[in-house]
Amino acid sequence: MSLLSIQGLSLAIGSYDILHDVSLDVAPGEIVAVTGESGSGKSMTALATIGLLPAAARTTGRITLEGQDLLSLSEGQMCSLRGARIGMVFQEPMTALNPVRTIGDQVAETILQHEAVSRAEALDRARAMLNRVGLPEDRFPLSRYPHELSGGQRQRVVIAMAIALRPALLIADEPTTALDVTTQARILDLLKELTQDFGMGLMMITHDLAVVAGMADRIVVMQQGRVVETGPTMHLFQHMQHPYTRALFAASAHQVNLPPAPPAAPLLQVRDVVRSYPRPRRRLFGPRPVMHAVDGVSFTLHRGERLGLVGESGCGKSTLTRALLGLEPVQAGEILLDGAPVWAGNHPNLEVRRKMQVVFQDPYGSFNPRHRVRRLITEPFHLLADPPQGEARTARIAEALTAVGLNPADADRFIHEFSGGQRQRIAIARALINDPALIVFDEAVSALDVSVRAQCLDLLADLCRARPLSYLFISHDLSVVRTITDRVMVMQAGKIVEQGPTEQVFTDPQHPYTRALLAAAPTLPDIKKKTANAP
Repeated sequence: MSLLSIQGLSLAIGSYDILHDVSLDVAPGEIVAVTGESGSGKSMTALATIGLLPAAARTTGRITLEGQDLLSLSEGQMCSLRGARIGMVFQEPMTALNPVRTIGDQVAETILQHEAVSRAEALDRARAMLNRVGLPEDRFPLSRYPHELSGGQRQRVVIAMAIALRPALLIADEPTTALDVTTQARILDLLKELTQDFGMGLMMITHDLAVVAGMADRIVVMQQGRVVETGPTMHLFQHMQHPYTRALFAASAHQVNLPPAPPAAPLLQVRDVVRSYPRPRRRLFGPRPVMHAVDGVSFTLHRGERLGLVGESGCGKSTLTRALLGLEPVQAGEILLDGAPVWAGNHPNLEVRRKMQVVFQDPYGSFNPRHRVRRLITEPFHLLADPPQGEARTARIAEALTAVGLNPADADRFIHEFSGGQRQRIAIARALINDPALIVFDEAVSALDVSVRAQCLDLLADLCRARPLSYLFISHDLSVVRTITDRVMVMQAGKIVEQGPTEQVFTDPQHPYTRALLAAAPTLPDIKKKTANAP
């Protein structure tokens, strides 16, 4: 008997049809992955299951949990089920947690809402659940706040909240998208263990087939609000029937054809850079300990070279990036771009900084939604003493948009009128418009669907063929770094522990940390080999 049964679910909001005759089942102890691109209906299916649809939504069909029809329940009845029989893990843990309440209070709140127990007992049970998700009491007391934890630790708190009452069904909506590979692997292992230990069903929503291929019992593929293919994981990978499933697989394993790098000529030189932060005193009059976020880092990025930087959250990647861009001073060492220092004393050298641009992870959040594209992509002109005006300015805008595969007429549209992939293309156009010497891509494709990600990576390769593009590509997705860089650096605890030609580092890693990163990041080609050998 199914734990969760969705039969013929259709959903409309206003005049828009969102879901069309969606059917799927989740059995106790089973992990079902629902995958597809943004807009395919994955999250709306989950929200319909947990009863969090907009008031204007209209549904037909049936959703039953342990035989109980969820669509016929009132809001009060659904409130009694949420947290008790259905748990939900959201994508971004920092927005799912209350920043002004301790982690102990937030996990205990779920228990207090549904059971008539004392606060002390609820906190005791919260402590036990936090221990269960890998946050032991000696290192993570109940008095900790969310901002004191890393991304992976915060996601563990969210999972503890969701399973505090051992629900029959757990829904995880993109729970590992923003996490580095080792943290992602630990969270996926934790979810799998909890499913086995508690016997609960898990509906895992993701756009990345590689994330769920090693853990899901069955996969449901959705496209434009419809289920286009479903089946046991190994069988589906061996016998993909629908063209969309094959396209998703191909995009997940997409390889970029980069042009050869030009002869080595130093562009960015980083020499023994140190960036430290004081930490709280352990004793009232004791010395303040120091955390070395960047600890003696040295490397050279050559003109026309594509250099990758990988490492776990907290390894120092972001601090190093801010120092390179002249946004944060360093205590020791020097950073030179074209032989000129990025820092002039305690102040950034603006003449150097205008030669660098950055493309951020969230394309929508990096733009002002009130301005048109024309103004957004010309923001780097503010750094110029004599920016182009009139027809010359219009020509530069048209050239930048055309270079990233957009139409010059798009300059008069607003950013909300574009898809996620188009927004990232606009972000790249903004970075290119000044013809910078160096571009920093900071997790620039990690939030994109696999097919859109493949398009953006192909765009970078095309740009490298059209112009001498030099960039530093920072990402936690090792498969992306492998295909889009000539050379890669591995960072751990503020130090570069390994660097070399990308393919050499990936095929013959020398440092134990590099080997651990690669082991935590299964790729679809590896999974394809396993399925080919499966009985």
